[in-house]
Amino acid sequence: MSVMIEREVKLRFESAEQARAAVLDAGATPVRERRLQEDCLLDTRDLALQRAGTALRVRNESGASLITFKGPVQASAMKVREEIETAVGDGALMLTLLGQLGFVPCFRAQKYREEFASDGCIVAVDETPAGTFVEIEGSEGGIAAMAAALGRSPADYLVASYRSLYSDYCRQRGLIVTDMVFTEDD
Repeated sequence: MSVMIEREVKLRFESAEQARAAVLDAGATPVRERRLQEDCLLDTRDLALQRAGTALRVRNESGASLITFKGPVQASAMKVREEIETAVGDGALMLTLLGQLGFVPCFRAQKYREEFASDGCIVAVDETPAGTFVEIEGSEGGIAAMAAALGRSPADYLVASYRSLYSDYCRQRGLIVTDMVFTEDD
């Protein structure tokens, strides 16, 4: 289990290949292979968590499951919030248990993630149905240094959730906002 303050930014890239090359050129070292992450966000029927600016997520990847609570976002140029996370033995059973407590799935998201490490930061290349992003998580200085090494500045920082980014992506294309999952065309 971990209780921590999460600090992160996302940067948009044209492709996974471009993002991966930029991250490697910036000196990051591969630490986890590309794999599919499947997230299920939960809330009460009256969206109490969303209204409070918090999130409850069950993530499944590579046969392992995590449950995560994210607190409200704190004022900052980066996305900063409390994160409480622990492994669970059975993600599907955890979803059933949470359902019995009144939580319902409100958004599903899939992404392919590959992770790198650099100067205390975790740098992820995320391929999503809404595009490719590099997510940098670590200290404020570490994030700023890695972003600069990638040729980016604070003006490029995205602090929105993937749910918000996907909603914007759909609206810009006149699509109905649904779950952010890959289709056969992706």
